[in-house]
Amino acid sequence: MNAQGAEQAEDHAKEAGTLALSADDFSALEERVLRAVSLVRRERAARTEAEERATRAEGQVAEHARQTERLENDIKQLRGERDQVRQRVEKLLKQLDTLEL
Repeated sequence: MNAQGAEQAEDHAKEAGTLALSADDFSALEERVLRAVSLVRRERAARTEAEERATRAEGQVAEHARQTERLENDIKQLRGERDQVRQRVEKLLKQLDTLEL
């Protein structure tokens, strides 16, 4: 092999090394892209799940608000009835007091 042939072989070896490095770089890039795609998919799934949980929670909050309103109305009604019963009992007690005199 002459000097020119040796030089060409060396250039060819450098190109092969560059190509090998480029292939390694490409594989690393490909791996990063695949990890990024996987991460995006997981994040989208997590976001969808979080949105579904939020929707369910909003429904529960609305139902609790309706229940709270009904219970508050019941309490008002029961307090009104209690006051009526108290007044009737006081009236009866007054009538009893007048009988004892």
